[in-house]
Amino acid sequence: MSDWPPKPQNESHTTQQNLEKQSGKEWQILEKAVLASVEEQRRARRWSIFFKLLTFAYLLFILVILGKSCSTAPTDVSSTTGSHIAVVDIIGTIAADKQSVNSEDTIKSLKKAFENNNSKAVVLNINSPGGSPVQSDEIWQEIQYLKQQHKDKKLYALIGDTGASGAYYIASAADEIIVNPSSLVGSIGVIMPNYGVNGLMQKLGVEDRTMTSGENKAILSMTQPVDATQKAHVQAVLDNVHDHFIDAVKKGRGNKLKSQDPVIFSGLFWTGEQAVKLGIADRTGSLNSLKRDLKIDKTVDYTVQYNPLDSVLGRMGSSIGQGFATSLSEQVQAEQTTKLQ
Repeated sequence: MSDWPPKPQNESHTTQQNLEKQSGKEWQILEKAVLASVEEQRRARRWSIFFKLLTFAYLLFILVILGKSCSTAPTDVSSTTGSHIAVVDIIGTIAADKQSVNSEDTIKSLKKAFENNNSKAVVLNINSPGGSPVQSDEIWQEIQYLKQQHKDKKLYALIGDTGASGAYYIASAADEIIVNPSSLVGSIGVIMPNYGVNGLMQKLGVEDRTMTSGENKAILSMTQPVDATQKAHVQAVLDNVHDHFIDAVKKGRGNKLKSQDPVIFSGLFWTGEQAVKLGIADRTGSLNSLKRDLKIDKTVDYTVQYNPLDSVLGRMGSSIGQGFATSLSEQVQAEQTTKLQ
């Protein structure tokens, strides 16, 4: 039998099949477009990471070159030839951080200076108001050891504008202390600054609610009245540190001290000329006069130079490395998500 004319049900079925085929083709085209877009984003991320790394490498190279060009210290003083005077700077505040005069770098400098056979004398070039008693004592102790290991090599402390407190602590270990007549020398003492603001806080209506475990944990609190027992304890601590300072000076200077008057160890300071009269310095002079006395014209700086670019590069490398790791992680996660979809 003929199917003509076609039944309405057959026409509807054929039309639905055609629509499904057409819809399937559209979805395939749309899927290809989406996948192409995702692949393009992947390429963009890869190129972005590549250019970030390239920029970082370029900046790192430039900063390293600048850092080397700014350095004034010889790269390898052990290879320095010819007789010379080795110079180690004690300039600025004495503290544990790298930006200050610290025992670690100063001891490294002194060891190199003493161990070089071409250095005929070592000079501490001092211009410092002092600082940490711990750092000062560590340097003093190491100087005593190095002097015993190299008995044929003299150590001179050359004080410029100031050689006070911890700086004088270090200078006292030298075989000879040379000063300018107008240098400020001495200040053999210990200080712990502290302030009280409890009266001001009461006027402002501020209440101190500090809590402690241990009755002396809030010792010397700025917001509480001074307790007599605690004050006596802190004074005993300072006196003990002061005794270490006095012992170091007496051991270092020995019979050169022309007076045993306690005022010398009271924290007072003197001019270089007065210091020579008291015996806390030996004579007036300068690096030039010392060079003439030793008949050596050449000086070599052994001071370990702090380069601020080192810390900058470290922080920059850490930051950029973290950023790179984050970008890479995001890219991997995006690719995994795409695959799962």
